[in-house]
Amino acid sequence: METMKAIEYHAPGDIRVRSVPIPQCGEDEIRAKVDACTVCGTDLKTYLHGNPRIKAPKIMGHEFTAIIETVGEKAEDFKEGRRIVMATSVSCGACFYCSRGLNNLCLDLSPMGFSYNGGMAEYVTIPSQALKNGHVVMVPEGVKAEHAALAEPVSCAVNACGNCNINEGDTVLVTGAGPMGIINACVARHLGAAKIIVAETNPARLDQTQTFGFDLLVNPNAQDLREAVLDFTGGMGADVVIVAAPAKEPQEQALDLVRKQGTVCLFASLPASNSMLSLDSRKIHYNEIRVVGSSDSTPVHVASAVAMISAGQIPAEKIATHILPLDDIFQAFDLMQSGQALRVVLKP
Repeated sequence: METMKAIEYHAPGDIRVRSVPIPQCGEDEIRAKVDACTVCGTDLKTYLHGNPRIKAPKIMGHEFTAIIETVGEKAEDFKEGRRIVMATSVSCGACFYCSRGLNNLCLDLSPMGFSYNGGMAEYVTIPSQALKNGHVVMVPEGVKAEHAALAEPVSCAVNACGNCNINEGDTVLVTGAGPMGIINACVARHLGAAKIIVAETNPARLDQTQTFGFDLLVNPNAQDLREAVLDFTGGMGADVVIVAAPAKEPQEQALDLVRKQGTVCLFASLPASNSMLSLDSRKIHYNEIRVVGSSDSTPVHVASAVAMISAGQIPAEKIATHILPLDDIFQAFDLMQSGQALRVVLKP
């Protein structure tokens, strides 16, 4: 029996780099050789605290790219040797939301790395449900593996910025300069935002952000964020506020940072045990503020992300800050927790 190296989740604090059997490929599936998988904040949280959605033991990893190696007899439209990425939360294809193209809101999602074995391995089998419902997206030749693997996180920002209806000339404030905050800011810029403000309390994170060419960087621990935003916008507030910091305070403060008829996007999720906010409904009412959420992405968003990355419209080389082998998954977690890394790419 042929084996491969993989990273398996077993329980909170129990992640193992193991030798496991190479997955089989059914007649209506494809098997691909993984050459890059990025480490998501969700992976880190899963390691630290567990995740009830994961059916352990499970190979982790949902932000991956791979080269098709084997095509099942009934898996038409796929060719060996092609590079792929995925909208990795596999949808049912039949519910109310799937019928409207909102696969990310499917009533019966089965994500890679949660329900199916993921991409932190040498090989991954793509299930028939993913093929049938359009979750596999082709990547043009010439795109580096470590850049293609960013398609999934970039697609989540494409969804968020689309929910915000960003217009040419808008001023967009992103609170939280972790990898997803920076990716949201980059996508907002590409979609036409004229001015980008980024707020971050971690000095190391804020320092990393300087290389991206955003217009204003603010550390709320050293400077009053509301004053800084109002001063920068002539007293109006930002057109759009994207909250990419997983904390209550920036979510609650967002109403004071956005202009009348502006949009607040709650991109980062709070823990289920501590997710209630204190908001002034009068501000929402009288200022006609839109408050929207954003969760995951659809195959359409992933295709848009691939197009942006392949055209060089997203600075992928600045986002993929570290490349490590699978054996160094715990070093990847350390780099993420310290704020030294944006996206760590694992290469089998």
